[in-house]
Amino acid sequence: MFEGLKKKWGVSGIRFALIFCIFAIGGSLTGYLAKKFMPFLNIEFPVIYWTAYIIVVTIFWPFCVLIVSIPLGQFRFFWEYEKKLWRWISGKNPGKNKK
Repeated sequence: MFEGLKKKWGVSGIRFALIFCIFAIGGSLTGYLAKKFMPFLNIEFPVIYWTAYIIVVTIFWPFCVLIVSIPLGQFRFFWEYEKKLWRWISGKNPGKNKK
């Protein structure tokens, strides 16, 4: 699995380890910040709370990962990764076959 990711991303060794650390730290930071943010929404119902939490995490994650990637020197990788991810989500993927 790791070898496949290394090949897909075109990275090796230390850079691959840095990328994984950034995903982990960025994800943890996202969860931490989302938990700190949720009381401001003042939501009492559990279903609505967790739905809002998922939305907040989805919004915070790209920013957290980019911020964490700067000091570790991987900003370019994550900037390109997020652009590709958002193109895929929006359906504007240039690699997709058009009919």
